[in-house]
Amino acid sequence: MASPAGFMISKIKRLGDRIFQRKLEEADISAFNGAQGKLLYILWQGDGITAAELAGQAGLAATTLTSMLDRMERAGLIGREPDPKDRRKTRIVLTGRVQGLKAQYDRLSEEMTEVYLKGFTAEEAALFETYLERVLQNLKEEERNG
Repeated sequence: MASPAGFMISKIKRLGDRIFQRKLEEADISAFNGAQGKLLYILWQGDGITAAELAGQAGLAATTLTSMLDRMERAGLIGREPDPKDRRKTRIVLTGRVQGLKAQYDRLSEEMTEVYLKGFTAEEAALFETYLERVLQNLKEEERNG
């Protein structure tokens, strides 16, 4: 009997997170953990976004994100700066320390993609990613309607 999709996705995420954390340790990247790396990845794509924008892109609750950002700021990975156009907003910015780790992180992310898609043809991989995108859209729609 096949496992329910949600259960399989949870198992894949947990196992993938453990493998990625091991790869970070093997690469001697101790500046951040896998969960923080996902936030850094978003910031590497567009530094200086608000916490609300970051939470939305990461799919995290604001309370979870705030505590993660506090730890990342104490570790010297990110900073918080006032928005020059709107004093009510604060922008999350990367520090110079973490900018230098992007190439290593990108290499490890590519290794993880290879692990995830090992044995898939290019066509299968593209189709799989299409299905995952559909699942994500279904979940986003349910969240908006719920």
